Amino acid sequence: MARILFRNGSVFDGTGAPPAPADVVVEGGRIVDVAVGLDGDEDVDLGGRTLLPGLFDCHVHFTMSGELDLVKLMMRPFSLRYFEAVVNMEATLRTGITSVREAGGSDLGVKTAVSSRLARGPRMQISIVMLSQTGGHGDDTMPSGGCPFWQAPFPGNPKWSVDGPDEMRKQVRELVREGADVIKVATSGGVLSPRDDPRHGHFRDDELSVLVAEATAAGIYVMAHAQATEGIKAAIRNGIRSIEHGVYLDDEAISMMLERGTWLVPTLSAPRAVLAASEAGTRIEESVLQKAYDVLEVHIASFRRAVEAGVKVAMGTDSGVGPHGRNLDELALMVDNSAMSPLEAWVATTSAAAALCGVDDRLGSISPGKLADLTVIEGDPHDLDKLGERVWGVWKEGARVV
Repeated sequence: MARILFRNGSVFDGTGAPPAPADVVVEGGRIVDVAVGLDGDEDVDLGGRTLLPGLFDCHVHFTMSGELDLVKLMMRPFSLRYFEAVVNMEATLRTGITSVREAGGSDLGVKTAVSSRLARGPRMQISIVMLSQTGGHGDDTMPSGGCPFWQAPFPGNPKWSVDGPDEMRKQVRELVREGADVIKVATSGGVLSPRDDPRHGHFRDDELSVLVAEATAAGIYVMAHAQATEGIKAAIRNGIRSIEHGVYLDDEAISMMLERGTWLVPTLSAPRAVLAASEAGTRIEESVLQKAYDVLEVHIASFRRAVEAGVKVAMGTDSGVGPHGRNLDELALMVDNSAMSPLEAWVATTSAAAALCGVDDRLGSISPGKLADLTVIEGDPHDLDKLGERVWGVWKEGARVV
């Protein structure tokens, strides 16, 4: 079996240590050695570039493509989303992201298409649908009473609406049956849904405790769309592993996250994607647009305070709300306003993200025994400007895919 030698570059190993000159040897899809002066059968000359672990995005939607005009969405054929997913997965892989948590939309068929090499994309953990209370963030019932066709359940994609502990128990079990690797729930309102408020908490403790109990019994984690302060606290209190967005964090919520070891996936790109779409001429309901403006600054402030307090952070973008392939823009947002250092942002995108997803035993860092998911970038890794344009090569399990 050939030994592939990556040489003549710097290595960022994912631990937070600064990049340093080193060689890396890959054999049989795994990293077997990291040192100076190694040799191999096949040679990859990095030419002074930086070698990083394969990157993570912990919050994507592959069957969404940044289209926020509801009229246009209603005119799209149902199955088109899956053909778009193929393009979106490829675009994500090209940014150096080799692993994702799919936060709603992709079913087991999409995941299988990648794992069986029918389509090119990152390895993924799927949530399939986001569970929501009636009138919650997952409820797209319009003021007219109409409901978009994508709300309807279909094979492999159970219903999203849940009210009460008994319904919650059944829906989690259905999602596990359909192949969910992680359960997603909305414990607050959100920006894009038409009839709720990001400041309002959703679901009661009896519903969320059943959710976590059933997920735990199946050996999987729970992620919570949680923007409202009370929704964040309810998620933490009931043992949910990660807070997605975390817009309205207060001191008590941050203290609870530290005490419970709860993760934050900030998705700072998400409200900006809504505003950018509007500025580009997309028709967006005024109430939705106002919510995007309202959360923008408080979101940044909450993130900064969480980082300063020491909350665990993993990178996620909410790509699908905006275009795919721009995932690495999130790192610069995480560093803006001195919230994080560039190296801390890289850790959030590598080893920390792998730990959140429960795969840090095989991914997220460059060390012997880990799977050889690798990304090479041009230029100084401390400079986060236009990162997506600086990806030079991507490998999954030792095979070059970009």
